[in-house]
Amino acid sequence: MIVSFSAERSRLPMSPDTGGTSPVLTGKPLRRGAVMAFDFGERRIGIAVGDRELGIAHPIETLHYRHAEDVLAPIDSLVREWQPVLFVVGLPVSSDATEHKLAPVVRRFADSLTRRFGVAARLVDERYTSAEASGMLRDAGIRGRRQKAYLDQVAAQTILEDFFSHDDSIA
Repeated sequence: MIVSFSAERSRLPMSPDTGGTSPVLTGKPLRRGAVMAFDFGERRIGIAVGDRELGIAHPIETLHYRHAEDVLAPIDSLVREWQPVLFVVGLPVSSDATEHKLAPVVRRFADSLTRRFGVAARLVDERYTSAEASGMLRDAGIRGRRQKAYLDQVAAQTILEDFFSHDDSIA
């Protein structure tokens, strides 16, 4: 399912320091290619992929997991298939711009992606993406419990669209 949304957003991408151990990007120009985005939650991870040159994002999958150590193995096949040049990971931030309690776990997830796959990760503000994704699904006729299957991957799509709309390093 591909859902599009064109509302103007006020969030800006960010690449917070992850403790100095990760090659999280800090504005370096990147080569063209696929970008894979993640909406990391406590039980599910939404994944979207997009094309840097076209700036178009598509939801592709929602992974369900029970233990944090279980999350990278199912991502292997997606990385082999899409061969991303960059990972974009949504960082949970509250409306008052403070980090959510899940933020340290998300930072570790971004670091783990980079270590395992050798692809840099950029953390971006994911404020309101789930609400936007829910609205997009509602507009597409998917309401209530039926949204659960798609919500996280559409939120990842929204995170990636935000990244593309604010990224000045697309080559």
